Formats: sequence, structure tokens, C-alpha cells
Amino acid sequence: MTRVTIDAAGMHYTPLNRRIREAIGAGADEIVITGVMGQRFIADGVRGRGTIIIHGIPGGDLGMFMSGPTCIVYGNCDHAPGNTMDSGTIIIHGSAGDAVAHSMRGGRVFVRDNIGYRGGIHMKQYQDKCPVLVIGGEFRSFLGEYMAGGLILALGDPGKNSGRERGIGSGIHGGRIIIRGGPLDDRCLGVGATQRPLSGEGYRQIQPIIREFADVFSLDPDPLLRDRYTEIVPSSSRPFANKYTWE
Repeated sequence: MTRVTIDAAGMHYTPLNRRIREAIGAGADEIVITGVMGQRFIADGVRGRGTIIIHGIPGGDLGMFMSGPTCIVYGNCDHAPGNTMDSGTIIIHGSAGDAVAHSMRGGRVFVRDNIGYRGGIHMKQYQDKCPVLVIGGEFRSFLGEYMAGGLILALGDPGKNSGRERGIGSGIHGGRIIIRGGPLDDRCLGVGATQRPLSGEGYRQIQPIIREFADVFSLDPDPLLRDRYTEIVPSSSRPFANKYTWE
């Protein structure tokens, strides 16, 4: 295995990302980056199969347009990790900011703890490419806003995610948001969203994802597998049809 180590302390994000691309292009299997403190755009547009291990706090748009690699962050993340990601995996051993998985097209983003507002906004899918965002802790308002495809799975404490946030699934017209516990207060749902208990087939579909998430973060999957879940889906394929004027 070929390993490359980069000390990013005090380094601007442009030369840092240049070094990451050079290492991937040279066939590095693992890139370990230390001293990260707010550098943006790490692993953006990177293609391949390597693993990028980040120690510190990466800035916005981690893994944007990424296709293939795995990014493992030992720390928190700023906004929009996984923005428009095509494939690959982002694993965050901490919390992340707003707009996590913004417009994500494929791959997986696992956040061990909490995320901010508008998680999964504009997520989409095409044919067999189905992006997945899994949140281990709390989320804020407008989760899954304008969602067009994919899966958001919120595994946090039902008591903390069941009644405080608003606009969940606002404008959703594809994909699914599955929340541990429920049902939610209908006032928490956004325009165009409806909720229902997760079906038996739905449980079977999320079980391997829960097990993978638990394995990544060394958690006991059994309490998550035993609990009930609520599914939030589009109430219509055209949630804003009645907002337009027709001749």
C-alpha cells in the first residue's frame, strides 16, 4: 500500500488540493492529511479509489464533485460536505454544518453526530444511482428541502428530532426521508410532504445501512434496528403546481 502524508498546518487550500490530486494521480492508496483547519474544497473533483484521511476541521464543500474515493474526517466539518458528489463515501467522526449532501448525486455521507440546516437539500438520483445521507444525531429545519431522490436516514434520539424542527421535506418531489421514532407533529412537515409509518419492506432496505453505519462508528446496531421509524415522502410529484397561474 502506498501512503502519502501531508501536513496542512498553515497551508492555503489551493496548494493542498493540488498535492492531493498529484498523490491520487500517482496511485496513492491512502493520503493522510494532518493539521487541517478550515481549508475548503478538499478532495473536490477527485476521482479514483484512494482513501483520504483528514485530521482536523475541513472547510466548506468537502468532496464536492468527488467520484470514487473515501474521505474519513476525524473532527467536525463546515458546510456542505458531499456537495454534488457523484460517488464515493464521506465519513465524519463529529458534526457537520448546513447543507450537508447538497445536490448529492451518488455515494454515501455518514455523520456520526449532528448536522445543521437544510441537510440533503436538492438530493437527486438517476436510475440505479441513489445517494444516501445518514445522520447519527440531531438535524435542524428544512431537512430534505426540494429533495428529488435518494435517501436521508436520521438515527438520532427521537425525542430531540420529533417536534422542534420545521419544514422537513419542504418541496420534496422524490426520494425518502426516514426518521427514527415518530410520527412527527404535522406542523414539522414542509409543503408537499406527507408522512407514514415505515413499511416492512422499508425496514429491510435500511437494515444493511444501519449496520454499516454502526460498524463505521463502532456502535451497537441493535437499539437502532429494534426501533420504529417514520417515512416522509412527497404528497405529489408536483408539490407547487397550485402556485402557478395557467391560461
